[in-house]
Amino acid sequence: MHTSGYTHRTARTLTGLVGLAATGILLTGCATAESPEATRPLTGGTLTYASGDAEPTCLDPHVGGNYPQALVSTQYLESLVSRNADGEIIPWLADSWTESADGLAWDFTLAAGVSFTDGTPLDAAAVQANIAHIQDPETASSTGYLALGKVTGTDAVSTNVVRLTLSEPDSALLESLSQPWLAIESPTALARSQDENCASPVGTGPFQVEKWVQQESITLVRNEKYNSPPADAAHTGPAYLDSIVWRFIPDSASRYAALQSGDADVIDNAQPDTIVQAEKSDTIVHLDAPRPGASNRIELNSGRAPFNDPLVREAFIRSANVDDAVTSLFRGTAERSYSALSSVEPLAVSGPDLFAYDPEAASDLLDSAGWTERDSNGYRVKDGERLTVDFPVSTNQSIPAEQSLFEQIQATAKKTGFEVLLSPMDLSSWYTALGENDYDAVSAPYTKVGPDVLRILFHSDGITPAPSGYFANHAQVNDPAIDALLTQAGQVTDADERAALYADAQNQVLAGFYILPLFDQQNQYLLGTDVVGARALPTVSTPTFYDAWLK
Repeated sequence: MHTSGYTHRTARTLTGLVGLAATGILLTGCATAESPEATRPLTGGTLTYASGDAEPTCLDPHVGGNYPQALVSTQYLESLVSRNADGEIIPWLADSWTESADGLAWDFTLAAGVSFTDGTPLDAAAVQANIAHIQDPETASSTGYLALGKVTGTDAVSTNVVRLTLSEPDSALLESLSQPWLAIESPTALARSQDENCASPVGTGPFQVEKWVQQESITLVRNEKYNSPPADAAHTGPAYLDSIVWRFIPDSASRYAALQSGDADVIDNAQPDTIVQAEKSDTIVHLDAPRPGASNRIELNSGRAPFNDPLVREAFIRSANVDDAVTSLFRGTAERSYSALSSVEPLAVSGPDLFAYDPEAASDLLDSAGWTERDSNGYRVKDGERLTVDFPVSTNQSIPAEQSLFEQIQATAKKTGFEVLLSPMDLSSWYTALGENDYDAVSAPYTKVGPDVLRILFHSDGITPAPSGYFANHAQVNDPAIDALLTQAGQVTDADERAALYADAQNQVLAGFYILPLFDQQNQYLLGTDVVGARALPTVSTPTFYDAWLK
């Protein structure tokens, strides 16, 4: 495969709406015609972004690798490649790339004349240092580490050409390298202590970290020497904005109030009720950017009782009235999913018949599984043990509407005889519960470009923790047939064969009742109409403000 010389530039901006519906990035709200002079970009100003996601504990996305890190690091770190609105891999810090005939080596030619904001040049040695940093157990990477699972070494072919060698062909390598968790950082900065690098990572991006006041905000300032935009950017040269203040406001009502008052220009994690309000406003624009990779889903721990019994897994799924809950709670801002993959993934397989609410069938399944008795509270009992489902909930990652959905599932499952114990937890406690296998069901968002996320989530290798202690196969699927399909799909380059293998794997996961799909992972941004040119990056749908300016 060879890609180079991509020069056609397009931007999905607040003033350019053509094609957005086709890409799954939807903008809604009122707009008025303006003169060319009124829409000419202005330089200067500070944009205030209010985030409802958990504040990162480290601003370096190599460490751990969660979505809050991706949100902010998109502003100051850049990847070797990106994706355009059509899902095609396009150049970024790498101008071009070639794959060897056997698929075991990839050469990346780096853009010339690019430097990190500390003055260190971007070269092959810098990329080597980044791969080594992600793969170093001391870094405690999870998302980046898992994405580079097949990379066994690197070589500097020349100053500006780096070679990645692989243990086996990787059809998802370019998709993986487009993600912010594998962004390229200054090797000089990486040589500092982890605490220093977590506080102020150094990249090539349009902004750089000036200061971080924990539990309050991060201040980013323009990189005046910036010269490395992705191939689909709307302009070249430095960003228009002077700075970005990245505030942390956990309460959704407070975030929306800040947007309405002008104290914030952009907010994320918009709730269904505020989205409905915003769409009636002529001063707020709604940016809907579903994440790629996996759908939001409940994973049933098949590695221990009670969900090691497929009859009990199916009974739980049949007892969950998800359709009505999504309709009532999300007010049209989310659609029910019946797939392991996000709707933005072209290879997603949907199985609505497998996930219909059917309490009678659920009751029959529990009878067949031996859960025939009920205690005084109406819960099923077998051999003196109550049918209990321990369900830890990350309050940092599940918005209030989703937490209410879990409560409705808890209520409908009780009618069948399940005792669902919902345990709200902060992010750290939630990770601990998962790492200690102290759960029966969990909703764990996972974002990865492309269908290779299926390998991360459902291959038995995913039960083994990454150096961070995190493992992604929370359903603990351990099926040699599924393993074989996912392994083969990760190696083949023929598009039709790859699609067929992923379809087979998805069908087996869905038919095994390992997961209960809910809806797409939601990225709902609200922007004041004074913000022009902001967009969601077509990789993992994080906002990018390189092309943004303030009226």
